[in-house]
Amino acid sequence: MVLTADSILARSTRRRQTPTGWNTAYIGANRYTLPPDQKPPADDALHPMAFLVEKGPGAVTRPHFHQADQFQVVVAGRGMLGDHEFSDGAVHYTDAYSAYGPIVAGKSGIWWFTLRNRWDPGARYMPAEREVLNAARDRHQHWELTTEAMPSALLGELCEATGISCRPVLEAEDGLAGWRYRIPPCTAIAGRAPSAGGGQFWLVLAGDAAVDGGDPLPANSCIFVGPEDPALAGASGRVGAELLCLQFRRSARH
Repeated sequence: MVLTADSILARSTRRRQTPTGWNTAYIGANRYTLPPDQKPPADDALHPMAFLVEKGPGAVTRPHFHQADQFQVVVAGRGMLGDHEFSDGAVHYTDAYSAYGPIVAGKSGIWWFTLRNRWDPGARYMPAEREVLNAARDRHQHWELTTEAMPSALLGELCEATGISCRPVLEAEDGLAGWRYRIPPCTAIAGRAPSAGGGQFWLVLAGDAAVDGGDPLPANSCIFVGPEDPALAGASGRVGAELLCLQFRRSARH
């Protein structure tokens, strides 16, 4: 099933304040929204999770790891991820049980999407959880990558586009991949077959786009296409669209 989340609706109904900013749930239950009488999904079950993290100026996210593979995509602001600058358009990927960080927000704060295709119970902070991480090393090896920053297109650039452009963002083994599309106004969108990986998240970076004849989704909306679903089919709106597609591995990497 293709899942969509409108950014305006999500921010108006599912935005939760935290000590250092805000979190907004977009797709999938997480540890804060899972009903207390409902068991978490199995570790190997498909369970797309998408949420937007908004950190205020100078906020620090301590080094940690998760039990699920994940993408993080900066959509506003800038900061530092470890020793590297982390700013608009950068994509960070980590395999399960790969520690990373800290993330330190810059003077204007930083916003990023976190995207997963499996359940995760929450961050496990270092060094307190080092024994758990070491115990997982026989099943999970550390693996991560960060792409270069690339700010979203201006609406004028989209309006003037004469054809669809597709730029590879990342490509690794076992189906892990990413592509960035710029699409002229009122143009059909055809994604790549999701069966090559473990599911795809699509982010609307600029403009708007509709899926399967639905309502237009504005910037910072997201879409999930499962590995058993047909390829994404949609259309850009009257100003065009810039979309980022991120595809998970076919199976967990050990």
